[in-house]
Amino acid sequence: MSPGTQEDRAAATRLNILDAAEALFRSMGYQKTAVADIARELRMSPANVYRFFASKSAINEAIAERLLAGVAGDLDAIANGPGAAADRLRGMMRLLHARHMALFFKEKRMHDMVTAAMAEHWGVVAAFIARVESALGRVLADGAARGEFGALDAAATARMIKQATLCWMHPVLIAESLAKNLTDEIRMAGELESMLDLLIKGLRPDH
Repeated sequence: MSPGTQEDRAAATRLNILDAAEALFRSMGYQKTAVADIARELRMSPANVYRFFASKSAINEAIAERLLAGVAGDLDAIANGPGAAADRLRGMMRLLHARHMALFFKEKRMHDMVTAAMAEHWGVVAAFIARVESALGRVLADGAARGEFGALDAAATARMIKQATLCWMHPVLIAESLAKNLTDEIRMAGELESMLDLLIKGLRPDH
């Protein structure tokens, strides 16, 4: 067997493990799923799973990385797409909010996985945040170049927008606000729109 074939089979096995684990996380929940459950789903031994992933936490890290990569890809598509910079900025923030709201309302079992990833695998989350800030920065720089926005430091402004909208984008903060009845889904979405109105107004050259 050639090295290339061995590497391809190993990659395919890793992918199968991740697919099975993600399906179980969604159906059983992250906390209730054990490596033995993943192995049973794939008709392999737990020891074989551990050949490819050192722990359940490592599996979680890999799943979180690919989920976040998918979100970041969608953000990049909006950032690099057509339309006014302000509209793209709104679209990106709405997308982030919608994805995190879906975790709480539609995929609550995945919420535990994301929370664990944020606590245990900050490198993955930090890389995602960096991609978000980079995409925001490109839109801001494009808006300034077109005269839609005033002169600005794109990177610094992207970080400030991220901070200003954090309570609508952070899955833990969203969950706590909703669980404590501090707000509701409709009100939260409306408040985000008001914040975006304020931020975009501040970016205009005539402000």
